[in-house]
Amino acid sequence: MATFDRQQINEIAEQLDCGFRAFCHQTTGELIFIPDTLKFPAADFEEFEEENERLETNRDEYVEIEAMGSSDSYRVMVDFAEQLTNLPLQDALFRALNKRGPFREFKFVIDNSGDFRQQWFDYRHQRAVEWVTRQLTDNQ
Repeated sequence: MATFDRQQINEIAEQLDCGFRAFCHQTTGELIFIPDTLKFPAADFEEFEEENERLETNRDEYVEIEAMGSSDSYRVMVDFAEQLTNLPLQDALFRALNKRGPFREFKFVIDNSGDFRQQWFDYRHQRAVEWVTRQLTDNQ
């Protein structure tokens, strides 16, 4: 498997977060991103025809880097809440995580938490980078 620098790993993490599927060529390290049809069923995919064709033609040469599943994303939210020293916010996040629709509830609390909102985005991105790095390492 090709090696990837920090910038490429960040790009993969960001594209996965935006709802794209990520594929890495095992030898060259070429990255291909295509929209996830499950997340964007009504989207126009014409502009991605070239990437799709390259993948279909050489599928065995590419490894897909998977996005986090909902249980992994939930774990990241729990871990973020656990490391907070702001006890009122920590309590509000734990209550949100225990409600019906925990992703929506967590988002509501964090969106109204001032500076902690950026801390959440930074934490989530760092965990996504670790997720991608682990997959790239496992595929070597």
